[in-house]
Amino acid sequence: MLRAQTTMELRLLARNGEQLLLTMVIPLVLLLLSSASDKIVDLGPGRPIDIITPGILALAVLSTSFTSLAIATGFERRYGVIKRLGASPLPRWGLLFGKVGAVVVVEVVQLTVLSVVGLLLGWEPQGGATAFVAMIVLSILGTAAFGSLGLLIAGTLRAEATLAVANLVYVLLLVGGGLLVPLSRYPEAASHALQLLPSGALGQGLRDAFDGSGASPFTYVVLIVWTVCASLLVARTFKWE
Repeated sequence: MLRAQTTMELRLLARNGEQLLLTMVIPLVLLLLSSASDKIVDLGPGRPIDIITPGILALAVLSTSFTSLAIATGFERRYGVIKRLGASPLPRWGLLFGKVGAVVVVEVVQLTVLSVVGLLLGWEPQGGATAFVAMIVLSILGTAAFGSLGLLIAGTLRAEATLAVANLVYVLLLVGGGLLVPLSRYPEAASHALQLLPSGALGQGLRDAFDGSGASPFTYVVLIVWTVCASLLVARTFKWE
């Protein structure tokens, strides 16, 4: 049942052009434009492609596990799909894990494609296999944190409000959430605040992993805390209809 539900979620995602644009095309376009990023914003010392690529990977996790998941789930609530599936032989945990499974499959494709394109554009990741292991762990934690937040707003707000909030948060985090621009380039107060956000933690964690310095343990703690807190709120507040 879980495999069938995951497959169905993937088919629904594949039929939704807007979600595909959000999850794959936008990060890919931003990566392809990274060669001109030093003319748009000050990224600090280092090659722009080496700074932008880890941030693009973090953006891909955000777009799929938060924005896409929240919007899809919100409209499924509106149309009664969640309620009907909740009354089917599929356990409620199976529905949620089916969504998570679909998100993970999409992210594997995203991260693979974006990493290959980054390498073709001249990205030179440091840290060897350890950096890619860190990427996997950080991506899992980031997916858990953003996915829980996405389900939180989708399970409590109306579909239209979920659409607006999810897109607004996406744009705000893309522009000033510490995803693409290193935290060191922000004012000190803003940098400390962004370190506490899942976007800042994931973006900086991936940059640190791939520049050879290694992600700080604090990064993992931030993502875990967001996951636990948001998951508890989802369990308490998620409305199935």
